[in-house]
Amino acid sequence: MAEIVHIDRMSYGSAAVGRLKSGKTVFVEGAVAGDNVAVELVQDKKTFARARVCQIVDSSPLREQRPACQAACSGCPWRILSYGAQLEAKRANVVDALVKNGKFPRERAEQLVAATVPSKREWGYRNKIELGCGTDGRGLLSLGFYQEGAHQLDPVECCPAAVRPLQKLPRALSGALRYALGSETCGLFRVGVRGSVRTKDVEVALWTTPGAFPRAVASKTLASSCKPTSLVRVMADEGAARKVKKVEALFGKGCWEEQLGDFRFLVSAPSFFQVNTAQAERLVQLVLEGLEVEPGTYVADLYAGGGTFSIPLAAAGADVVAVEAAGSSVRDLRRNAQRADVEVEVVGGDTARELPELGELDALVVDPPRAGLAPGVVDSIAAAGPQKVAYVSCDPFTWARDVALLEKSGYQLHSAVPVDLFPQTYHVETVSIFRRAIQ
Repeated sequence: MAEIVHIDRMSYGSAAVGRLKSGKTVFVEGAVAGDNVAVELVQDKKTFARARVCQIVDSSPLREQRPACQAACSGCPWRILSYGAQLEAKRANVVDALVKNGKFPRERAEQLVAATVPSKREWGYRNKIELGCGTDGRGLLSLGFYQEGAHQLDPVECCPAAVRPLQKLPRALSGALRYALGSETCGLFRVGVRGSVRTKDVEVALWTTPGAFPRAVASKTLASSCKPTSLVRVMADEGAARKVKKVEALFGKGCWEEQLGDFRFLVSAPSFFQVNTAQAERLVQLVLEGLEVEPGTYVADLYAGGGTFSIPLAAAGADVVAVEAAGSSVRDLRRNAQRADVEVEVVGGDTARELPELGELDALVVDPPRAGLAPGVVDSIAAAGPQKVAYVSCDPFTWARDVALLEKSGYQLHSAVPVDLFPQTYHVETVSIFRRAIQ
């Protein structure tokens, strides 16, 4: 039997949060803060429940009445929430993470966390989309997005969250690959596409398992139908790790080029690059402002990627050492630094292992993956003794955990700025600045 629930807030996830008559917290898919909805339970645990909306009884004023995307995929779960409310909810989630995971008093957390920096584009902002591969009811190749935390593939033909050169590519790619591969998949398990509104580059990356592949026909068909500036085949193990064996250029320049601030970055298909270029510039700006580097400042950039922070820091006069484990990113970083005519010492290796070898630092930048800092890294940071640390995070809860560890190690959180790189989703980047306590 359906129960009427008032929705109090958005969670750090696709669901909104309310309470059942019993007082139990319930996570409701398809609802937004301020709604009164009739819900049906789909999961009932001891301390919480999950539910879906059966009927919207009273619609929230925060509900977006005409979301720009009507696709059935789950890639933009907050598209039903007004953009202003999205920004407020993202800040609230960062504050909650500091309170729950960082054990901060709420008053201090509220003082430290700034308002969320809005994206210049609410739609049409993603410079990259990744499409999973499956088959439709007729056994033909189908491209789409995987549902979060599941193996269910939602077919997609158009993505308005992507930059304009990419929005209609899923349909074109699907047709071209069906023609090129016929009824076979030829080991294809993912298609990555990057596009730039600044450089006009479009790269298509075909992720396949090692083995035979119809290179010539795929190259000719995709070059004709999709007009990429680069087409590559990435041979890798299928699965979460996706260990890359080889990257093979099939057509064009063999990499993707993007303009970020004053610099041009060449990015290989397996390498990481922020998906919202304009907002990535805000990340760089906040890091530079927070660290206040001067000529000769010795800065380490950990998890450096292709040089998003390393190169602007070096251009500002800092002596930069960049640590990066991924081989493709190490090569990109060296090439990008040379193109920018700046000096960056590039160390290819694991952060936890390499950091203790860098000596005493003046400042430090860390931009780790979603899992946060690896065990032992906080201790190594404290031993290196930088006066300031900039921590850029894509997960508020692992960040808050690391904030608590840093504060125990002699660093005080000075500021935290949420930056919206992912409109229409619950994801948020946070740029935080730490200062070493006076000893």
